[in-house]
Amino acid sequence: MATDIPFTQPAPVAARPTAVALEARALSNLGRTGRWKPAEFAFWALAAATFFLLPDKHLLLTEIAILGLFALSLDLILGYAGIVSLGHGAFFGLGAYVAGLVSVHLTGEPITGLLLAGAAAAVLGAATAPLLLLRASDLTRLMVTLGIAMLLLEAANKAAWLTGGADGLQGVWIDPLFGRFEFDLMGTTAYAYCLIVTFLLFLIARRVVTSPYGLSLRAIRDNTLRSATIGIPVGKRLVAIYALSAGIAGIAGGLLTQTTMFVSLDVLAFHRSADVLLVLVLGGVGYLYGGLIGAVVFKLLQDVLSNLTPQYWMFWIGLILVVIVLIGRDRINAAPRALWTRIRGGK
Repeated sequence: MATDIPFTQPAPVAARPTAVALEARALSNLGRTGRWKPAEFAFWALAAATFFLLPDKHLLLTEIAILGLFALSLDLILGYAGIVSLGHGAFFGLGAYVAGLVSVHLTGEPITGLLLAGAAAAVLGAATAPLLLLRASDLTRLMVTLGIAMLLLEAANKAAWLTGGADGLQGVWIDPLFGRFEFDLMGTTAYAYCLIVTFLLFLIARRVVTSPYGLSLRAIRDNTLRSATIGIPVGKRLVAIYALSAGIAGIAGGLLTQTTMFVSLDVLAFHRSADVLLVLVLGGVGYLYGGLIGAVVFKLLQDVLSNLTPQYWMFWIGLILVVIVLIGRDRINAAPRALWTRIRGGK
C-alpha cells in the first residue's frame, strides 16, 4: 500500500535571504557600531575639560596625549590585525627625528613638520611590511621588528653629523602654531595641540576600524587562511594597516619633538616599544580607548611612584606588570571590555 508523502512547497524566492540583503544587514550593523555613544562624548569632554581644570599639569597631560596616540597606533595592528611587534618604537623615533630635522633645516612650521614625520614613518612601514607580514612567522616577526629598531638606533648614533649622536639634535625650534600660539614652558599650547591632533587621528582610526575594511582586518586576525579563501586580499590589507599604524606612530614622535624642542637617541630606545606594550596591557587591546586609558594609568602611576620613591619607581611598575601576568590579562581586561561593549551597544 502506497503511503502519501506530504509535499512541502519551497519558500518563495523573495523570502530567502539574498546576498544583497545580507550585505545590507552587515552594513546596517556596521553603521550602528560606528555611532557615537554618550560615554564617548563624555570621555573627550573630560579630556578637553582637563585643559581648564588642571592648568598646572599641562606638561604631564601632554605626555599622556602623546603616549595615548602612540598606543593607539600599536592597537591598530595588534588589537585589530593580530600583528605583534617589539619594534614599534622605530616609527616613533623616526618621526621624532624627521620632525626635528625639518625644524632645523627646512621650516619651524609645526603642521608641516608633523605631516612629514608621519609620511616618513608610513613609508618605512610600507617598505618593511611585505617582509614582516607576508614572509615571516610570528616569532621571526618579533625578532625582525626588534632588529629594525636597533638598526635605526645605531644609525642615528653613528650619523652624528646629522642627528647629533649621543648629544642629541641641537637647534630645534618650533614656530608659533598658526603664527599666533607660542609653545610656552608651561605646556599650555603643547597640550592643546597634542590633544587636538590625537583626537583627529582617533577619528581616522575609529572610522577605519568601524568600516568594512576594519571588519575584514578582524577576520584576518581570527583566521588568515579562511579570509584569503573567501576573497579578502590579506596581504594588501595588512600592508595598508601597518603603514597607517606606522604613520600615526611617527606623528606621535613628531609631537614629542615639537613639544620638547629636543631629540635624543632615547626616542629610539627599546623602552619606547616596551612601554607602549605595557600601556596596552593596562588598558586592553582590540578597542581604541584601551590605548588612551592605558596611557592615563601608566603615566599617572609613573608620576605618583616617581614622587614617592624616585629611585625605585621602575621596580613598582615592574611589580605591577608581574601581578598582571600572574592574574591574567584576560581577567583584567574583562571589565574594560565589558564596559566598552555596553558603550558600543553590543550584546
